[in-house]
Amino acid sequence: MSKPQTETWPPGTECVAKYNFKGTAVQDLPFNKGDVLTIVVVTKDPNWYQAKNKAGQKGTIPANYVQKREGVKQGGKLSLMPWFHGKITREQAESLLNPPEMGLFLVRESTNYPGDYTLCVSCEGKVEHYRIVYKEGMLSIDEEGFFENLMQLVEHYTKDADGLCTKLIKPKLEEGTVAAQDEFSRSGWALNRKELHIHQSIGKGEFGDVKIGDYRDTKVAVKCIKHDATAQAFIAEASVMTQLRHKNLVQLIGVIVEEKGSLYIVSEFMAKGCLVDYLRSRGRTVLGGDSLLKFSLDVCEAMEYLEANNFVHRDLAARNVLVSDDNVAKVSDFGLTKEASSNQDTAKLPIKWTSPEALREKVLVLLDVFRAGQGYSVKGSFLLPFLGFFGSVLGSVHGSFIIYFLKEEGLSWGRLTGDFI
Repeated sequence: MSKPQTETWPPGTECVAKYNFKGTAVQDLPFNKGDVLTIVVVTKDPNWYQAKNKAGQKGTIPANYVQKREGVKQGGKLSLMPWFHGKITREQAESLLNPPEMGLFLVRESTNYPGDYTLCVSCEGKVEHYRIVYKEGMLSIDEEGFFENLMQLVEHYTKDADGLCTKLIKPKLEEGTVAAQDEFSRSGWALNRKELHIHQSIGKGEFGDVKIGDYRDTKVAVKCIKHDATAQAFIAEASVMTQLRHKNLVQLIGVIVEEKGSLYIVSEFMAKGCLVDYLRSRGRTVLGGDSLLKFSLDVCEAMEYLEANNFVHRDLAARNVLVSDDNVAKVSDFGLTKEASSNQDTAKLPIKWTSPEALREKVLVLLDVFRAGQGYSVKGSFLLPFLGFFGSVLGSVHGSFIIYFLKEEGLSWGRLTGDFI
């Protein structure tokens, strides 16, 4: 088993079970490997905690049977392909693979054949260079075995040399990179693919599908990204979600990274879909003003939490707010989210709904305030975006007003509805 507990985990800490625990006393809480538990009470014995499971059952658990769930905060770059070194020369590759080590390898962009790649392998004291040809959307070394992406190709030659001087044994990691799968596992966010059952699609996008699934008898939403280059872009979104735990943010359940290049981001299922579609359809006929105001306050509390934790969403819109079965609004889609910074930011932003100062120079929390304001209508089309500059300005003032009351006066949505409805 694991080493004795050295760090004390405060109440509210999420843990993932590393082993099955049947319990040895009546006060113990049994659990299975992979269960998520929340610390409730720190006991006098540092090796035991009182915790609860997702069903609300409470009991004591052994600290060395569980792993603390942590946000993925890496100074280095998370990568699905940490062995990919980009544009380096043949000589640089050979230098990186020195001293010689049987099966040590890396992949680089081809210098002689733009668009192709080169697999560099250390073998018997020298480095062999294999051209990876890109042909008709597939990758191949010998034009006999074809692969959809580099991850599939590397996985194949890790298991079998299949004509190479040796099978691939040890990747040479690019300096500053961290293997995404290793980091999600270390932080307690890696899920078991065998326990995820994927069903029908509920949305299609340029980079993959969103589907309904079941994970350990819980209905979930699954982002399925199939291509390695595309999946790499979603790794950053998943890592941000591991750091955000709030009742008005769509919660990450876990991540699955497959060796063949597929990425699955598993999150809580929001039964009523995105807010804008819900309000334009059945929701508009059954919701009163108090429910609409509660949606706005849900969003404000989520954004206040992001600001307090130094994050800027940068793409807040009704389409990125989802509604649960019990009418709780939660902010989602963290693909553009980043830590607030005073530095120049040149990342792509949704220009149509972006504040002028963010376009000019800095990514500020005020960008989120501006976009929140656009989500509120002072008139009948409440929570739907305005058209026109003056509507945006008025909406921004309205959004700032609500955020001010939440943050400075400490008002809950219940007090606000009591005061203003």
